[in-house]
Amino acid sequence: MGYSECWDLQRSLFDCVLDAKRTGEVADNLLGHEAGWLLLVEHNPVYTLGKSGKDENMLVSEAYLRSIGAEFFHIDRGGDVTFHGPGQIVGYPILDLEQLGIGLREYIDSIEEAIIGVCREWGIEAGRVAGASGVWIDGDTSRARKICAIGVKSSRYVTMHGFALNVATDLKYFNHINPCGFVDRGVTSLERELGHEVDFEQVKMQVVKHLSEKLKIEIYK
Repeated sequence: MGYSECWDLQRSLFDCVLDAKRTGEVADNLLGHEAGWLLLVEHNPVYTLGKSGKDENMLVSEAYLRSIGAEFFHIDRGGDVTFHGPGQIVGYPILDLEQLGIGLREYIDSIEEAIIGVCREWGIEAGRVAGASGVWIDGDTSRARKICAIGVKSSRYVTMHGFALNVATDLKYFNHINPCGFVDRGVTSLERELGHEVDFEQVKMQVVKHLSEKLKIEIYK
């Protein structure tokens, strides 16, 4: 799905949850969804810069990005610049954290733990890095590399934006940015770490399973 189209969908669902909270509607009226939605998408090549991001972390011009078939958006999530593209699972949970009984920090921790669990299913030990969101491999070494970026927005405890897990992503696209603002850390993917192809749909199912467990919710189509 194109980034702009998906961003519009996110904002529509986000506004729906916020409106229900303002008017006191019960969540069951939200198209049958009790706490919100989880969108899982693959995007065409696109770079996004968060509201606190620095332009200098974008290392090429927008004209150059257009020449390689990539788009650029300055958006309203937290975090700096990142890349989305084919072979990457991008997850957008639009959730009412008050209904889940958790705060924003616990929510982000839960996403990180879910992705760490997915990596473990593939025999990859991943974890956190102090002061840096997302999921990392060898995070406390000079070989630190990020496998999943996280950047969220919340209003009245309703979330949007989310996470991007590199499964079979073409990592050369990250050469055009300082990913998430870091100049001394790399990026990786499941396939890069494993040295072979993985089943993309299987990874999606694992993401849903682990998010369900960590957030203590049922996720269904």
